[in-house]
Amino acid sequence: MGDFNLNFKPPQIKLKPKTVLTFIVVLVIGIIGVSTFYMVDQTERAVVLRFGKFNRITEPGLHLKIPFGIERNFNVPTQVVQTMAFDFKPENLQRSRHANVRESLMLTGDLNIMNVEWIVQYRITDPRAWLFNVEARESTIWDISQSVINMLIGDRGIFDIMGRERDSIELHARELINLRFNNYALGVTVSQVRLQSIVPPAGAVWDAFEDVNRAQQDMNRLINEGMEAYNREIPRARGVAERIIHEAHGYAVARVNMAEGDAARFNSVLDEYRNNRAVTRTRLYIEMFEEVFGAQEGTDLIDRNLSNFIPFRNIQGGTR
Repeated sequence: MGDFNLNFKPPQIKLKPKTVLTFIVVLVIGIIGVSTFYMVDQTERAVVLRFGKFNRITEPGLHLKIPFGIERNFNVPTQVVQTMAFDFKPENLQRSRHANVRESLMLTGDLNIMNVEWIVQYRITDPRAWLFNVEARESTIWDISQSVINMLIGDRGIFDIMGRERDSIELHARELINLRFNNYALGVTVSQVRLQSIVPPAGAVWDAFEDVNRAQQDMNRLINEGMEAYNREIPRARGVAERIIHEAHGYAVARVNMAEGDAARFNSVLDEYRNNRAVTRTRLYIEMFEEVFGAQEGTDLIDRNLSNFIPFRNIQGGTR
């Protein structure tokens, strides 16, 4: 082994008092600067306490406060819409110390059991009330929302909940939750309550419900098919009826016009007959021959004794 120098002394750093004083001054200025300035984001409002008592609320931007812990700021996200999901998964059940898996099972007004999941979207509107009025804020939101949904589900039948009353439940839930939040002065406003899933529990109830659901779907399908056939056939039948009515009106107008024409012609013939009876009688007699024998071919007229042709113009043109 080599010789070990027992007289070795580490080098000593000598600091001048001026250097030490400068370091202390810089450190104090840094601490004062850090504890004096604070930034508020655009989505936030800051609640400032002085000696632990509320002092003011500041808007977004860079602000000053009294350093050394005399004033403290708490930034609250007032412009952010937050969502609480009531899907009763393990990670969500821990939000309330009272939550458990069976809380998703609710009894409807017609004594059916449903598994209901929903979400609540809310925004902090009063940062001071949010910080100081209620201690367990998220647990309070959870419990109030749970009780309101339970009440609304318990007042309605199962098919109303899954059908026409679904939107009404969401609307009334939002109103009632906001009312209770205001009573607690929680500083929160609910913007939306949306039902995510409404299904019966697994097992025999689920199978029976699926049978009913399929039957309703078949009923709706048949109704839609019937309405489709109705909408297809009824307009066509109405069109046919309108066409027949118009044809009947046209036929009536034609018959009336024809009758009026015949009457007018008869009146004119009557006037001529009164003026010159012999000529009119002869003309009518000839017109009768034309009408009776005009459709016949090769027709000749002879006298009543069958002795000679009547000297009358041939019906098909020419003379005898």
